[in-house]
Amino acid sequence: MSSLRSYLIFDPLVFVYTGILGSLSLVSSLFDPSGRLQHGFARLWSWLILKSCMTRITVSGLDHVDITKPHLYAFNHISALDIPVVYTQLPFQFRIIAKEELFHYPFLGWHLRRSRQIPVDSTSATSSMRSLNRAAETLRGGMPMVIFPEGGRSRNGQVQPFLPGGFYVAIKTQLEIIPVVLVGTFEMLPVNSFHVRPRPLKMIVGEPISTVGYTTRDMKKLAAVVQKAVEDLYYRHAEIPDPREAPTTAPVGQPEAG
Repeated sequence: MSSLRSYLIFDPLVFVYTGILGSLSLVSSLFDPSGRLQHGFARLWSWLILKSCMTRITVSGLDHVDITKPHLYAFNHISALDIPVVYTQLPFQFRIIAKEELFHYPFLGWHLRRSRQIPVDSTSATSSMRSLNRAAETLRGGMPMVIFPEGGRSRNGQVQPFLPGGFYVAIKTQLEIIPVVLVGTFEMLPVNSFHVRPRPLKMIVGEPISTVGYTTRDMKKLAAVVQKAVEDLYYRHAEIPDPREAPTTAPVGQPEAG
């Protein structure tokens, strides 16, 4: 997709999709306080966006997960297109734990609140804990939850350090965490860009991670375990070099370390 076509066609279409489906989502919320109808509108919005991007998505590993049970799904976050991919490729209802500031945007924020997503205010420990307890109750009640533990989109395509707060939800419920990676969305639409570069995308689902035995004092430990699982999956499939791997040979003219 050329830069001109992206700016003149794709970007305006996103605003049209958002305005129309956001309005329909709000109206439907008057009749469906559970958020299920709004989830359907979010899926349609996501499908239209990805169709407009002219991309195809390959999913692997989801068949190893019992999707009839609630889990906490932990994703990497590298692009604004991550959300449409998640909505179109997870074949069940779920709710997202998201940053509080997203809930203040017109249409997007209104949809997030009315569809019963969970806002987390990182500036207030009291408010954050209240939201995480609400998320735990939602998960315990049978609704899968989605988190992006990096707390925002990566600016270089690499996996950023995980914040531990979201893992409180899994520990409180003692339910499994499913690591999931998205590959290709960064190259297709990186941060601070409005130019879509169509390419094949991948969503790869990892093995479930048990939370049995973890307590709330172990949130950082659990975050590290999940981050490693996400990093291992991501760098195995991504085109971006794994920054955890030290160079095996020194540059010409320089001594090797040690």
